[in-house]
Amino acid sequence: MRAVILIPARYASTRLPGKPLADIGGRPMIAHVLEAALRSGVGPVLVATDDARIEAVVREAGGKAVMTSADHASGSDRIWEALRKAEIGGGLFDVIVNLQGDLPAIDPAQIAAVTAPLEEDGPDMATLVYATDDPV
Repeated sequence: MRAVILIPARYASTRLPGKPLADIGGRPMIAHVLEAALRSGVGPVLVATDDARIEAVVREAGGKAVMTSADHASGSDRIWEALRKAEIGGGLFDVIVNLQGDLPAIDPAQIAAVTAPLEEDGPDMATLVYATDDPV
């Protein structure tokens, strides 16, 4: 199975503009998410962004980013554009993992685990989610 991780990260968040660049422990949030994705060992990782500042942070953190339109209605639309534009891994993947860019504490093992059900015939895209009782 050939998998790729795409991380949508837009600057113009409605509730918290610039959220991917929010400082967490001295590093931008997107750098934490990128590191977890790379450590998961799932496959190539690409950040899909609409902002040059986010792109620069990703590259400085050792990642790859592709610029996408700021007009997308969803992160899924953004990753579809990025996947079409990017030249990674020959471009042929069995599984696309849509990893949200605002999960700085995600365990790389969780990212790897999400691909297991996709090894069988079924969906070719996964979005990581987790349940929480925290109302905030």
